Amino acid sequence: MARAIGNTPGSSEEHQWTNSLERGRVPGPRLPQQTVVDGTGPSTRSVHAGTYVDPVTGAVGTPIFQSSTFVFSEDTYKAFDQGHIRDVAIYGRYGSPNQWAVQEKIAALENGESALLFSSGMAAITTALLALTNHGGHIVSSRDVYGGTYNLLREDMHQLGRTVTFVDPTDIAEIRAAVRDETQVLFFETLTNPLLKAIPLVELGQLAQELDLLLVIDNTFLTPLYVRPLEHGAHIVIHSCTKYLNGHSDVTAGVATGPRKYVDRLWSQMLKFGGSLDAMMCFLLERGLKTLVPRMRAHSENAAAVAAFLAQHPAVRRVHHPSLPDYPYKDLFAYSPDAWGGMVSFEVVSGDEGALRLLDRLRVPVVATSLGGVESLVSLPFNTSHSVLTERQRREVGIEPGLVRFSVGIEDAADLIADLDQALTGL
Repeated sequence: MARAIGNTPGSSEEHQWTNSLERGRVPGPRLPQQTVVDGTGPSTRSVHAGTYVDPVTGAVGTPIFQSSTFVFSEDTYKAFDQGHIRDVAIYGRYGSPNQWAVQEKIAALENGESALLFSSGMAAITTALLALTNHGGHIVSSRDVYGGTYNLLREDMHQLGRTVTFVDPTDIAEIRAAVRDETQVLFFETLTNPLLKAIPLVELGQLAQELDLLLVIDNTFLTPLYVRPLEHGAHIVIHSCTKYLNGHSDVTAGVATGPRKYVDRLWSQMLKFGGSLDAMMCFLLERGLKTLVPRMRAHSENAAAVAAFLAQHPAVRRVHHPSLPDYPYKDLFAYSPDAWGGMVSFEVVSGDEGALRLLDRLRVPVVATSLGGVESLVSLPFNTSHSVLTERQRREVGIEPGLVRFSVGIEDAADLIADLDQALTGL
């Protein structure tokens, strides 16, 4: 027995499959040895949900199942015969106890029926978009999405028979106007990279329901602690687990969460693409998730303190952060009212050359790509994540010269501020 703790779209022809999936589905996949957590707080879920309790040793943490294949049993043959092979340990690419443990934990945090791990966030995004669209389908998204996502949408989707329209992610009227008869998916990020623009998530959920569209949300920046998009009408929620969910800059992984009828479709596509996650990465990710709540609290508090300091510094022209009075994207507060993770972006008065000098002067943050680790990371979008855009295109999405992206870690806020002060002085 599992240990317990605590208490559609589908009117147009191309969307018919979503409502035709009527066979009963259970949450999971889940083994009897896994811990089930219901009705408890996010920290309890982060620590306990999904943990595999070894029946032989009683190990407190999930053991590493370093095996690519599993012995067939009567249950295996029944699974093949009855079409539920996702629920049985058969082969590593299909699923494993380590994957299931982490998937249950993330699904519990997102209040989703099922989750599916991938070898990277981009593997999750690619698989989801191709699984939920077909040849001739249309996607509405934004140039403000993560650079790798934008490259996929701009360079590859048309070769795969899908078309994409890019819109202002904050303008629900423009998003509505971009919808066509062949539109199948709306794909947006809760907070954009690097300017922290907030989407009108509640209205997007209503629009998706009204027009029989699938809403896919990348929630990497806010995490399920600050918003759970499934509760606002999203059908699939994606995270780059490389970032906050793991939080230690030592794992590359992605996840998709949602109703099982959608996640099963992603799983079927993933089997062909092969982007599953190995046992050791699952082990590290599960360990990282256990400290998600205290880490995110430190990230958010530090980011707000750093943003307040930068906002009054004479070397800084503008700061992008939801805690500041001039933050323009008020839709955010309808679904994430009081905490927003650890990202701060700011523009130095001296432009890109000054920003490069700033990076040379900083001592505490690490100059590197990625975000969401316990250590502060700093980079410049113009020569990293958005280097594929022309200067005109960068300005169109709001990336001005001198923009610095600061992933605020969990170091002491006073140390981060003192370091920023010395680096900015005389810049």
